[in-house]
Order: sequence, then C-alpha cells, then structure tokens
Amino acid sequence: MFHLQTFGDLRLTETSGEPVRYPIKGLLMMAHIYAGASHELSRYELAQFLWSDVEPELARLNLRKMLSRIREMDGGRAELAFDFTATTVRLNTQVVSSDLDVFRAGGAPLDRLHAIAELTQRGFIGNIKPATKPISAWVRAQRDVQALQMRQALLEALPEVQKPGAVRIISSAALQLLERDPNDEQVRALLHQLSGGSSFGERLANGDVHPKVEVKRSELASQSTEVENISAGPLILPRLVLLPPTAKHADAGLALANALIEDVTIELCALRNISIVAPHTAGQIRRDSEKAAVVARHSIAYLLDTRFSEEGLFAQLIYFPTDEIIWANRFAMDPDILPRQRRVIAQQLTVSVARELAENEEERLRFEANPGAYHAYLVGSSLMSKLTLPHIRRARKAFKQSLSYKADFSASFTGLARTFTSEWLVRAQGNNELLQLAEQHALRAIERDPQSAAGHRELGVTKLYLGDVDASVAALHLAEELSPHFADVIYSHADTLVHASRPGDALAKIRKAISLNPIAPDAYLWCAAGASFFLEQYEEAIAYVEAMKDKAPAHRIAAASCAMIGDRKRALFHRQRAESINPVFDVEKWLAIVPFKEHWQKELYREGLLKAGF
Repeated sequence: MFHLQTFGDLRLTETSGEPVRYPIKGLLMMAHIYAGASHELSRYELAQFLWSDVEPELARLNLRKMLSRIREMDGGRAELAFDFTATTVRLNTQVVSSDLDVFRAGGAPLDRLHAIAELTQRGFIGNIKPATKPISAWVRAQRDVQALQMRQALLEALPEVQKPGAVRIISSAALQLLERDPNDEQVRALLHQLSGGSSFGERLANGDVHPKVEVKRSELASQSTEVENISAGPLILPRLVLLPPTAKHADAGLALANALIEDVTIELCALRNISIVAPHTAGQIRRDSEKAAVVARHSIAYLLDTRFSEEGLFAQLIYFPTDEIIWANRFAMDPDILPRQRRVIAQQLTVSVARELAENEEERLRFEANPGAYHAYLVGSSLMSKLTLPHIRRARKAFKQSLSYKADFSASFTGLARTFTSEWLVRAQGNNELLQLAEQHALRAIERDPQSAAGHRELGVTKLYLGDVDASVAALHLAEELSPHFADVIYSHADTLVHASRPGDALAKIRKAISLNPIAPDAYLWCAAGASFFLEQYEEAIAYVEAMKDKAPAHRIAAASCAMIGDRKRALFHRQRAESINPVFDVEKWLAIVPFKEHWQKELYREGLLKAGF
C-alpha cells in the first residue's frame, strides 16, 4: 500500500504514486525502523533518536504528539503502516515496502550490483539535514553499511565481468567506492584491470603510435609519486571533479567524448592522494545552475571542465579556491579514428592533469592549512561577482576577516586590492586614495607570493587607473606569463590594452579570455564592449552590453555607442540609467581621470558621451 523512498528525497508514497503527507520526523522514524532487523523499536529509543536535544520527558511528549498526528492522517489509513503499543512502535512490512529492499534482494550478482550502485549514487537521505546527533550518527552508519554491502556485491559480480555491459556497471560501482575510500587499494587495482591499465599506449589504424599522444605508464607513475610526496601526512585529500562535456549539438561525437572523460576518471584513480568525485555526482554538478555553491559544499579543490565542438574536445583544469585555470588544451577528435584514439587521448589527458595537480599542490596546502582564512576569502570572492558598492564593501569586510585568521594570506591582499579599484570604478569620482590603497595591497600580495599571477594582475589594474599605462601593461604581461590560462588575468590584460590605445589587440585577448571562461562574467563583456567602441564597431559594443546580466557599469559605453549610430532612443535610455546610478557624473572630470595613452581615444569617447546627452 505504501512505498518508503530513502535515497535522494526521503518520502512516502502510495502505490498510485500519490505522496503521503507524513511529518519529516515520522519519515525518519519509519526509515530507522525499516532499516533494523526486527522492524520494531521501543518508544523510549525513538524519542531519544528523534529528540535527543531536549529533556527525556519532553522528547516522549513530542513522540506521543507525532504518533497522534499519524493516527489522524487520511482518516486513519496512514496508521495502517504501524502497530502501536504502550511501549513499542512496530512497522507493518506487509503494507510498507522500501528502496532499502534492494540490499536484501537476491538474483543474479551483476543485476544486484547494478541495482545497488544505481540506488546509492542518489545519496541516502540526501535532502534532510540531521537535527540530532543520533540521527546524524545513524545516517553515517547506514551509509557505511551500504558501502560495505555494495563492495561485497561488486566482488560477487566479478565472475560475470564478460557479460555485456558488465565492465561499465562494475567500474561505476568501483568509482563510487573509491570516492568514499580512496585508500581501498583492492578496488583501485580492480579499476585498472578493468580499464586495461597495463598497456599505456595504443596503436592507431596504421599500427603506429601517434607521436603527440604516446605516453608511458612510468610517466603517470612519477606524477603519482610527486603528489604522494607533497601530500604526505594526515591531510584531507584534494578532491577533483571531471565535469562531463557539453556541446551545442548532441551527436555521436559527444557520446564518445563522454566515454573518454569516464576513461580519464578511471585512469586518475592511479593517484593515491587525489580523491576523484564519482561520475554521477559530476553529472549533477554539471547540470546545477549554482555550480560554485555545489562545488564549495562538496569541498572540491579542482574541476576539469570539458566542452565538445567541431574543433574537438576542449579541456581546462580549474583550481577552485582562486578560480584559476592552471592548464588548458584542445584535442582533435576525428570521428573516423576516434573510437581507436579514445584511450590514447584519455591517457595523454590523464598525464597532463596529474602533472598540473602535482605542481599546484603547494598552493592547495596553503589554503587548506588555514580553513578560516580560506572560507572568508571565498565569501569575499563570491561577492565580487557583482560590481555594486554594497557587494564590494561586504567583500572587503570578508577579505579583512580572512586576514584576521592569517595575516600574510596573499590571496586576501589581492582581493582587497580589487575591492578598492572596483569602488574607484563604480563611484567614477577620481578618488586617488582608493587607488593608493589598492596599490599597497597589491604590493603586499606580491611580496608574500611573487610567483602568483593574482598579485601582479591587481598591481597592473591599479597602475592603469593611476595613469601609468606602460607599467600596467608590463605587470599584466608578467601575470599572464606566470599563468597563461588564467582567464581573469587575460581579461585584465585586455582591459589595459584598451587604455594603451591598442583596442584590436585588446579585443583579440578578451575573446581568448571568453573562450577560456565561456559563461563570461559581466566584466569581460564590458571590456569587449569598450574595445569594440574604440574600433568604431558600435553595434558589436552594444551587443556585448546587452549580453551582460547587470548592465549598470556599462550604461555609459552603451549610450555613447547608440549615439554614434544615431539611435537616440536607446542612447537616452542608457544615459538615464547611468544618471540614476551616478547623478553627479561629469564628462570632462571623468575624461581627465580615465587614462588613455593616445589623445584620439579620449576625443572619440567625448564625442560619443556628448552625443548621448551627458
């Protein structure tokens, strides 16, 4: 009559699929009893389980009230699920089934493993935050038991590995187990056997190993050793998620690209000191509209982001704490030979990622050694995604809080520098005190970490607004050399090139930044609009502004662009929006502040602003 779902959302439904409106703690009680061997618990045990945070007498009163509610539901039909006595509560399993039955079911070993793996990847009671310590401990214990049962099912299914689809089913279960326990060497060895890990190079149709993708297993082993040496000690393993590829058009190539990323996931399990997020979770993160929040919640340090197009597979490795792209590459994927090339490309990708992980570990350890500083820094960074004064000032407070945990935290100095330059931009009043503070904090960041591109980037941005365009270009050129795939650095370099009277170079560079960071922040689009304006590509400039989520900072450049093509109506609209944000804006004062290397730029911008009515 009723079905209890415990994986994913905890809920109770009738056989017709209609939900039964049980209280949450009633569902937890049902799950707790169902998971037990006898399907019965005392009222005292249930009261302590559900309300351990209050006095025992109040806990028993709460239980009585909840049971009374259950009796009254649906005219007493819901009560059929339980047998109540003065001292016990028993679940009537004749009328209640559950997805937990999968663990008790028989059948063919491979089918049983498939059912368990499909179920557990949804997460046991994943939608409820445990309200008491006993509930939390019980959920953890159940997940541990379920992992052990899946591991046993996996071992029992091994004799059926030759069956169609068996390798995928067993590999999926093994990846889940390895994500939960990266030290399970038996499961790790099994994965490599399944993936044919002993041969680390494949021959193409003509029998030759492609020179660009030939890889030796010893190279991967050396990368694994590097990571082990760096991460030696009782540290939390860094987590890496490989996001499945996206594409504008789903086709056979995308399916093969997905399979390739699964191969890379398995190969990377050779690294003992990297925890790999299972593909199912990776797929959920890819689909989530709030990816950054989900990544932070899962304590993920690295993302391998992939996109498939007619040009091939583009992959980039992102270090989440600083949002830095530490490696990127494109792989040609010829449909004719791709099925045979697949593992060769996967192995090259694996070695590249392993090498970059090893080189970046020192940075990661600095972050994770100071969790309070790191968390406050992430809060500040997330706030800087919106260029409004309230967001900027809240971000500044967070960066200062980060420094209260760790006084020499370089990343927070770069964050503070960015808040001062951003405020200078938004207020548009030429307050040099803000720029001096930005320069001071950028220099402090460089002093503490001269090899980080972030500090040099902030110094370059500040030098630009101080009017020293050549020093700005030099600092940002160095930043890009230090981190050639860091999209934010490339964006800042492009922005400086606009002011250095090189709008063509700037537009090419900002397009590169957008290609590395396709869901581009508004600041990228604003920069592209400026470069387009000074190339007299006014329609393109307007299109970039229209693509911004928050157009507030770009209303002036949009108004000037509309005016230059004679679109007075839209020019008026953008001018009025700009004036509502900054009613004291003055064209001549602003042009006296904004640095342009060559006079023609200032004259062109003045013409556009005056035509727009500023």
